[in-house]
Amino acid sequence: MLQSASLREPVPARFNLARYCLAENARLRPDATAITVVGDAGALRWTHAELDRKVRSLAAGLRGLGLAPGARVMIRMGNEANAALVYFAAIAGGFVPLLASSQLTYEEADFLLKDCGAAALALGAAFEGETHDSDAIVLRGADLARLAETPPLDDYADTGANDPAYLVYTSGTTSRPKGVLHAHRAAWARRPMRAHWTGLGPGDVMLHAGAINWTYTLGVGIVDPLSAGGSAVLYNGHPDPNVWPRLIAEHRATVFAAVPGVYRQMLKYAELEQFDLSSLRHCLSAGAALPPSLLADWRARTGKEIYEAFGMSECSTFISSGPATPVHPGSPGRPQPGRVVAALPPDGGETPLPAGETGVLAVRRDEAGLMLGYWNRPEEEREAFRGDWFISGDLVEFDAEGYMHHHGRADEVMNAGGYRVSPAEVEKCLLAFDHVAEAAAAERPGRDADTTIIKAYVVIRDGAAHDEAAILAHCAAHLAAYKRPRAVAFLDALPRNANGKLNRRALP
Repeated sequence: MLQSASLREPVPARFNLARYCLAENARLRPDATAITVVGDAGALRWTHAELDRKVRSLAAGLRGLGLAPGARVMIRMGNEANAALVYFAAIAGGFVPLLASSQLTYEEADFLLKDCGAAALALGAAFEGETHDSDAIVLRGADLARLAETPPLDDYADTGANDPAYLVYTSGTTSRPKGVLHAHRAAWARRPMRAHWTGLGPGDVMLHAGAINWTYTLGVGIVDPLSAGGSAVLYNGHPDPNVWPRLIAEHRATVFAAVPGVYRQMLKYAELEQFDLSSLRHCLSAGAALPPSLLADWRARTGKEIYEAFGMSECSTFISSGPATPVHPGSPGRPQPGRVVAALPPDGGETPLPAGETGVLAVRRDEAGLMLGYWNRPEEEREAFRGDWFISGDLVEFDAEGYMHHHGRADEVMNAGGYRVSPAEVEKCLLAFDHVAEAAAAERPGRDADTTIIKAYVVIRDGAAHDEAAILAHCAAHLAAYKRPRAVAFLDALPRNANGKLNRRALP
């Protein structure tokens, strides 16, 4: 699926991500709410003018510590306002923040701290007692409050669009996470999402159900609404499916974003009809495939659309449905205008495959949203590129209308009697069976040590029968013999990681 690069908006040569999100709002709508963080005890709100000043003040305070330009500032916090403040302040000061997941263990966080060579470590309330064997300057709540009293910078750092802006860490094929380094231009590259996924504009209120240190939340929940002139609402209280419709009603959210699992929990446990959802224009989903049955149930229950998207840490979100891109259930959408995306032959070559053929998903190297590279991992960086293309490792096909269909990861492909079989293809068939709410497929040992079979793992809808024979018969009717599961395991829930994605390796 190739599109003309001429559709892109040129990135300004001098560009600072934090200025882009904050400065214009402070000028045009200073008294409007920028960020609201809701907890069990109440809410903290900052206007655009307050956020702009706080960021420039903290940026000045960080500079006062003597940090070198481009120094890494690691942020180890929960879903709290200070996380966004330090993130933007580091970028405003010309530094490179790393928002680490609050779910990391001490050992995992310590690895990131040392791997990125952080010059400063900002700790949230839950981590203030930690000590790390590092030369990094440790900043706790009181330290940050003091630095935020520094007279503000007159302006944001004068950075180039291609200068390093922030780091995220992602799991790779190796046993250790790797840093993904992004440029300031990554925020500008998100502009096509407005018409073709999020639909965000001035005055919109975005409620995101994720944690701020996840790239989905950071981008869609914070950067996108602020850069579009809207406001962001985050929640850090006790999780409860009824929280989300309540917050939509209380804050008059116009867009709600979550992973499919959150929508499933809301449909199952939340009293949706008890809340006024009239402010909600539409919803967003990413992080995992949105089952067509879940989409249909949500539409029937709420009358609201869910726009799905596909992205990755290295390139954010570049395939989606949205207000200008009709939803095709079962597909996350098609490449946004200006993105140059293709399916390349799995075994090599740079010639894009025609519609209907399965290959590895590739993004052209000149994509503005693509990472600068992997942090201190030159070998893995080289392996990630094939000529002018970044290779994602996802097996996909594009149909005649340009919609992408995902067939799993290249390193998850099953071998059934010598045939390559995509788990996603089997899972799509399983999900089409009425009684199945969630499904996964994996290659498992057969009756003897020399054979393997495809095994299905399913979560059954409430009240439905656990009928293995019926599920296998359904698969026999819709899949070639070599693609069919030979056994079914019934689970209460599929194993997922902290971001809601299927953890296939944890399947029993």
